[in-house]
Amino acid sequence: MDITETLAAKSNQLCTDDLIAGPLTILITNVSAGTADQPVAISFQGDQGKPWYPCKSMRRVLVAAWGADASSYAGRRITLFRDPEVSYGGIKVGGIRISHLSDLDSPLSIALTVTRQKRSPYKVQPLKAEPAPDLVTPAAAACTAAGLTAAGLGAFCLMVSKGAHTTLAELPAKTLQQIASKGIKPETVERCNPPAESADALPAGWSK
Repeated sequence: MDITETLAAKSNQLCTDDLIAGPLTILITNVSAGTADQPVAISFQGDQGKPWYPCKSMRRVLVAAWGADASSYAGRRITLFRDPEVSYGGIKVGGIRISHLSDLDSPLSIALTVTRQKRSPYKVQPLKAEPAPDLVTPAAAACTAAGLTAAGLGAFCLMVSKGAHTTLAELPAKTLQQIASKGIKPETVERCNPPAESADALPAGWSK
């Protein structure tokens, strides 16, 4: 029996107790404003409503690695671990730290404040890229389930890409994820599917 799931802390955020079983690699889905004490909330795939609130030191690491524009963080990955040496008020309470980051070409070293009188280098390793997930297949299944015809699919792709693309494979990953998760509204299908030709519209000489 694996009791790992029973170790999860009852909290509204990712905490050190959630990492007792080992490091956790997360895929960022959104970065939003937090509270006055915890100003940055990082939501991630499968977080079950428990975002990660990085401390100031880890926010500095993120800015050094990825820049200050947090809107670009979605889709990137972080490996987090529990560091038992983190102190608060002179007592070792443990804390969440970053060990690896995606979108790094080489290891990153940054000087972080340990105490008011001391700064130490902090190193982060590049996180190996994962194979790109197949986003086209579930999006195509959603289109078929909604009733889009082949011609309608082309028109739909043109519509969502504002005239730039005609196939699902050309659409951005975020758009494909939305199609697969939210489906397509009936009014959109009706708008994109070409009208069925009636028998009266057949060319002369064709059988009705």
